[in-house]
Amino acid sequence: MNGVNGRLAILLRWLEDAQPDVVTLQELKAPDERFPAAALAEIGYEALWHGQKSWNGVAILSRVGSIHETRRGLPGDPDPAQSRYLEAAVNGVLVAALYLPNGNPRPGPKFDYKLAWFDRLIDHAATLMASGAPVVLAGDFNVMPTERDVYKPERWQDDALFAPEVRARYAALLAQGWTDSLRHLHPDETIYTFWDYFRNAFARNAGLRIDHLLLSPSLAPRLVAAGVDRDVRGWEKTSDHAPTWIELAEPGGDGDPLV
Repeated sequence: MNGVNGRLAILLRWLEDAQPDVVTLQELKAPDERFPAAALAEIGYEALWHGQKSWNGVAILSRVGSIHETRRGLPGDPDPAQSRYLEAAVNGVLVAALYLPNGNPRPGPKFDYKLAWFDRLIDHAATLMASGAPVVLAGDFNVMPTERDVYKPERWQDDALFAPEVRARYAALLAQGWTDSLRHLHPDETIYTFWDYFRNAFARNAGLRIDHLLLSPSLAPRLVAAGVDRDVRGWEKTSDHAPTWIELAEPGGDGDPLV
């Protein structure tokens, strides 16, 4: 969101246009008491949120049933004061909203924290995988997994989002059995989810793919479609991320937008 209150009009416009069933939000940059729950309720969305003043913050929205919180923060979080992980059961699916640390500058304590947080995510993801539950890990992972996921990768060799240690952790996460939805359905396409505000990046399509929706093996067979609402990035005063989405089939049924 890059500030849920400052971009609330953008969020409401997109929700009413796209009508997604379940939504995860990252980078709320708002304390719990300033989360715009009332405005979201007016257009039919229940909300669960984990806020923090000025920084971080994640939320889950639903218009298809109640949100049942299962976890707030990762087990053994190296800095639990940072609001980066929220997990809940929604409409038969366990939804995890996450905002992985940026990690810059590298090297340094922020990069060390990123690696430690990623390690905790990998450990918890293994627990979720072992449960056999239908799970989606959704959010801003702050990692470009491959060179295909970054404009001019040679310019990003020293950045924490493209560091070998970070990419290796993302690969280790997938090796548990998670499906990268966008890349699974679009293996050879250039797809970005983020364009910087500077240097006319959006107009030049100088983007990054750092927002991912990972599906557990029991959920992956229901994947019908995946994409990025790129046009939203071109709206006035919008976030530097574009909404990234998947469509899941109902169990034993036809496709129906879920996340």
